[in-house]
Amino acid sequence: MHSPSPHSLVDLPIRHLNRGDLVPCADLCEDRGWPRDEHRWGLLLSAGTGYGIDAPDGKGLAGTCLTMPYGSDLTAVGMLLVAERYARQGLARRLMRYVMEAVGDTPLALYATEQGQPLYEDLGFSPVGRTERIGGRFGAPGSGGSASAVVSPSRAPLTTRPAAADDLQAMVRLDLPVFGTDRTHLLARLPAFSDRLQVAEEHGELVGYAALWPSGHAEVVGPLVARDTATAQALVASLAATTDRPLRTDVYARHKELLGWLAERGLEPLARTTVMTYGIPDLPGDAARRFAPLTVATG
Repeated sequence: MHSPSPHSLVDLPIRHLNRGDLVPCADLCEDRGWPRDEHRWGLLLSAGTGYGIDAPDGKGLAGTCLTMPYGSDLTAVGMLLVAERYARQGLARRLMRYVMEAVGDTPLALYATEQGQPLYEDLGFSPVGRTERIGGRFGAPGSGGSASAVVSPSRAPLTTRPAAADDLQAMVRLDLPVFGTDRTHLLARLPAFSDRLQVAEEHGELVGYAALWPSGHAEVVGPLVARDTATAQALVASLAATTDRPLRTDVYARHKELLGWLAERGLEPLARTTVMTYGIPDLPGDAARRFAPLTVATG
């Protein structure tokens, strides 16, 4: 079969994706060695805007990209994927340029793999941080046992519990200064998206929250927003106690204490991404309380 030339590939039309594209999107992830993640794609396409290029051979998608808008303050870019058979022919650059034109003057943020970073740098993005992806069976230090409870070491009793419907507003109030932008449209979808949504309280005040959601053979912890490391540990431990599947999470590299604690409990390094921005010098918000994103596709 004749393969399209690089010139004809970059001239292929870009269209909006919808929920009818979930299987082709998952197929493309699998083609590139990622978990299929129809579940995650469902959230991304309902809360964000997906862009795709149909494969000229009629077999699914040749490439995808997704934007997650947070008002006029920030747009996260993710899921930039090109099918292996069309790689290195300009599709990724074309999709990124299209997205950058579509959002206009809105600042951008993304999480770059080592392979993707040179493209983003060439397009004007700057590195501002890093995340460490870790995963494995969560257990007590030095054992393969089940998750153990974590107690906040100094303050009044810290408790964690499943989130209730009336916790959403408190979560939004906590999230706004942490991420520096209104993410209500994303947080409102967490209860239906997550296997478990947990909050941390002290004296009745919400001081953290975290979600657990399925991805392939693992459960992902994210987002993870907490007042301090001890609160983050308590949330992770309480979520780990609800599943017997391996855990995975992307922790911002500045949180070395949490990363060390997770390593002691059996989680191992899997990959890393570089946090990059365009149009702003850094991510907005309070990085000290931002421990893990929902997913590197959304921030």
